[in-house]
Amino acid sequence: MHSETAYEITTLTPQTLPGYGPMLPHEIPPGVQMVTLPGGMRTLAYTQPPAAPAPQPVPVAQPIPTWAKTTALLTPTIGGGVAAAGIGLSYAAPGLIAMSQALWAAVVLIAAGAIALPLLLGTSRSRTGRAAPTQITQNITATGLFSRAKGTINHH
Repeated sequence: MHSETAYEITTLTPQTLPGYGPMLPHEIPPGVQMVTLPGGMRTLAYTQPPAAPAPQPVPVAQPIPTWAKTTALLTPTIGGGVAAAGIGLSYAAPGLIAMSQALWAAVVLIAAGAIALPLLLGTSRSRTGRAAPTQITQNITATGLFSRAKGTINHH
């Protein structure tokens, strides 16, 4: 716990100073004022002079950076380009929609062909009544490490 020592403020009255009377206002030195204490007694006391406000800095005109000038000059151009692209897309939208539908139709046609073609080929082969495919066997023999290989081919 913090405790502070209480100091009693005592003042000298004109009766306690022999030969001195109350001071006249022009005799009070600078920085000293007549104050009233909480007990109602009036006395002279040093006061803090009010702090002078700091002077406001004078704004200095600074040049505009080059990047800011360039950006400011390009902004209308970029905005105009975006607007022109938007108008062009709005005119092209019906054609783009038709092309996208045509592309989807082409994708479906290719997928259907990839599925249907093997099925059609498989059914057409089974209808022709062909026999099973011919099997070919091959026998190869060699007698030594560097000898000539001999073989036979059989068709069944």
